[in-house]
Amino acid sequence: MPEPYDVITMGRIGVDIYPLQTGVPLARVETFGKFLGGSPSNVAVAAARLGRRAAVITRTGSDPFADYLHSALKEFGVDDRWVTPVAEYPTPVTFCEIFPPDDFPLYFYRQPTAPDLEIHGHELDLEAVGAARVFWMTGTGLCAEPSRTATLTALRARGTTGPEPTGAASPRATVFDLDWRPMFWPDASRSGATATTCPASAHYREALAHATVAVGNVDECEVATGEREPYAAARALLAAGVELAVVKRGPAGVLAVHRDGTTAEIPPLPVDVVNGLGAGDAFGGALCHGLLAGWETARIMRYANAAGAIVASRLACSSAMPFPHEVEQALAEGTVPAERPAAPAPGSPDTGASTSGSPGTAASLPRSPETAAGASGSSGTTAPASGSSGTTAPASGSPGTAAGASGSSEAVA
Repeated sequence: MPEPYDVITMGRIGVDIYPLQTGVPLARVETFGKFLGGSPSNVAVAAARLGRRAAVITRTGSDPFADYLHSALKEFGVDDRWVTPVAEYPTPVTFCEIFPPDDFPLYFYRQPTAPDLEIHGHELDLEAVGAARVFWMTGTGLCAEPSRTATLTALRARGTTGPEPTGAASPRATVFDLDWRPMFWPDASRSGATATTCPASAHYREALAHATVAVGNVDECEVATGEREPYAAARALLAAGVELAVVKRGPAGVLAVHRDGTTAEIPPLPVDVVNGLGAGDAFGGALCHGLLAGWETARIMRYANAAGAIVASRLACSSAMPFPHEVEQALAEGTVPAERPAAPAPGSPDTGASTSGSPGTAASLPRSPETAAGASGSSGTTAPASGSSGTTAPASGSPGTAAGASGSSEAVA
């Protein structure tokens, strides 16, 4: 068998369409940037940027947007061999509006269903999934069939296929990104449904039994365990079967509790926020990197916080993922330095619309607090780098309010 991948992720992919104008409704926006999106795909990009051999299991439509996504993945160094087409459905796109400081509506186009929910268990390369040093899956993958059965099939393969860990030099992890997106669950908003009675809860519990690491904000933890208080949620995740529970707490930073009794409470890293989208995926890729490196829990959380903060300081998601030297610089300086490139001339062809340019490429907009996924605050305020995905931990705050920048990247596709 070929050398195992460092990281294999499974789940969403799509095209993120970002307005390049702030404070303008979609009806009047004239310029947009196009980026690779989808949380698991972005996590693979983040891991690749940090030097890891990464691949993603997902599906696209059979259309020009699919061609774009394949090209972008290859540019980022992510293996796309398991990205396959579904002729019946279009590649998903997601639009957002940017109204600083705290209003960022999202518009998902994933109907009648998304190709990434058409992953079938019998099509999976279970040998590769089982052998991967880190396998990363998300709660959204459980929201519909056949993706739900395929995701659980992959999780079961982690216990039955592939090499066993051989000590600290060869760490192995199965990560469950709780990734609660109620709009993707048909019954989640029905009358009388609560976080603990919606159908997602039972599926989350089934998946947790196969995971070694769980990551989520307090809303997501409540869906998975019924607990919102961070320490109670972490204990419940451990009781459900994982070895490491990571609870994102927005402006309070991040809490990590290991089964061995180790606890780490890491404060946020100050950042002049541009856009919180993608910060949680940078956090995830850095988490994978730290697990693979065999670092102690507190070091992993500090590194992941810094990676999330860096992406929160930039407009893009995928193309904003940091390189190792950037994360080390942010940790050494204790903050993310503001990047203030000159604004491009009106009508410039590269007004931030690069598909996979350098991390600062898309930061050519005026610095404003766009924070659609958990990093809100006004320009010039500080925003922690370990927040939620825009659900509980004040993903939308008033000017001067600190909010997390490491929640799921995406409030987006």
